[in-house]
Amino acid sequence: MLIDPTGREFSYLRLSITDVCNFKCVYCLPDGYQGGQERGFLSVNEISNTLKAFAHHGIEKVRITGGEPTLRKDFIDVIRVAKDTSGIKKIAATTNGFSLHKNIHNWVDAGLNAINVSIDTLDPRMFNTITGHDKFASVMSGIDTALETGIESVKINSVLMKQYNGQEFETFLNWIKHRPVTIRFIELMQTSDNKTFFDANHVSGQSLKVKLLQSGWQQVARSASAGPAQEFAHPDYQGKIGLIMPYSNDFCSTCNRLRVTAKGNLHLCLFSEEGISLREYMGDNANTALMDLLSRYIKTKKPTHLLHQGNTGITTNLSMLGG
Repeated sequence: MLIDPTGREFSYLRLSITDVCNFKCVYCLPDGYQGGQERGFLSVNEISNTLKAFAHHGIEKVRITGGEPTLRKDFIDVIRVAKDTSGIKKIAATTNGFSLHKNIHNWVDAGLNAINVSIDTLDPRMFNTITGHDKFASVMSGIDTALETGIESVKINSVLMKQYNGQEFETFLNWIKHRPVTIRFIELMQTSDNKTFFDANHVSGQSLKVKLLQSGWQQVARSASAGPAQEFAHPDYQGKIGLIMPYSNDFCSTCNRLRVTAKGNLHLCLFSEEGISLREYMGDNANTALMDLLSRYIKTKKPTHLLHQGNTGITTNLSMLGG
């Protein structure tokens, strides 16, 4: 397995396949996608070789991210090569849900096990304000369709923002009362271009944790390949609550995930200073050099990010690295 100097074992890869997004979320791409025409994203063959190299080192879970990964016309082919990779046991994707209702059955048939949908509000008007698109009804329809497929896991990602959804916590709780969906509230993270927005909107997840524990919710044990959320369950609710709190003191101690960007850079942390280019090795079907590099670079992973010091690395927006 890939084990860093602090003894953390890595079983989870977040693989971005594009940084393009068709939404204009206020906390990520408020001015919309600004990339150029020369995109040069990883090919399906390069993705396949990359997954094989990581699986060789014990990676069992891959999350396909973006930008908006489903904008790629070969998105379903990426799912298929992940399914065909020996050692990969769970294939997940994160999407804004704009085409979920039309395509989720095909994605599940291709091998998708889990889907995370980004929805920051249950108010259609606020949804339009946050995303820049009047797509609330179709996204919600897509979630219902996903549940009908029997997919292993449906989760909602909701970024906590004081001025936008700060009063919706109880609304979300009511929504999952009779739905087997996990809502993951994510603390707004500072990036190099959002300090003013961050200062005005950051909400600590610790206050929500206190509310949950006082209301009879109990923390659920994490699996080895689980993401960064602290998850909570309640006997009266079909759904669950997850809290992702990167500013908590022990957040990095359970890190089990690595990131590869859509252009082939390895990031050992979401907020690392720079990526490590692996692309020249991704076209080699033998994968020997790529496997060796992963063993070498994991030894350089730092014990923690420096968000508490205001150091956000090179991350200007979360679509760069897939979150």
